[in-house]
Amino acid sequence: MKKLVFFIFIITFMWTSLAGWTPDEQAENLDYQVIPDEAIRLRILANSDEEKDQQIKHEVRDEVNKVVSRWVADITDIEEARELIQERLPEIDELVGEVLQESDENREYTVDYGKNITFPMKLYGDYLYPAGEYEAILITLGEGDGSNWWCVLFPPLCFLDFSFGTTVEAKDGELDQELEEEEETEVKFFLFEWLGWS
Repeated sequence: MKKLVFFIFIITFMWTSLAGWTPDEQAENLDYQVIPDEAIRLRILANSDEEKDQQIKHEVRDEVNKVVSRWVADITDIEEARELIQERLPEIDELVGEVLQESDENREYTVDYGKNITFPMKLYGDYLYPAGEYEAILITLGEGDGSNWWCVLFPPLCFLDFSFGTTVEAKDGELDQELEEEEETEVKFFLFEWLGWS
């Protein structure tokens, strides 16, 4: 009987506490990995999610990241980094072609650079990276229908492996709803275990 009374008390308390709490507050409370406002990213879109296409994406990533990171290693000014990358974009294009040729992949690809490259929202551990348009090198392999990989080339943050994050393509509000449902499920499981109902 005491458990039942306590259970009703907990439910009432949770109901009144959550009444004035919105999912937006939860999204705001998520920590953000600090990426400077002035940054240059690298985004690579695989042809598809098939294993071979994903492997080729990783090979392109390794080569491009290695080369560009070496170029900008001693640069502290974004204007200088921007000019250097724009000047050497044909070299990146050529490098991607070489990687595809070595992989016996005779497929089309594009290498673009701009300040309006679209990135989806992404969850990485406890960090939430908002969707938006960012300055970046965009490499699209074939159809570009596969999972993407991205990092920050300047300042060099490619040591942070963003590839294990969860890309969120959900419509507005769906992410908040999923996070809210997740938390509710955890509370329910705890109460069921405590009451011996599980």
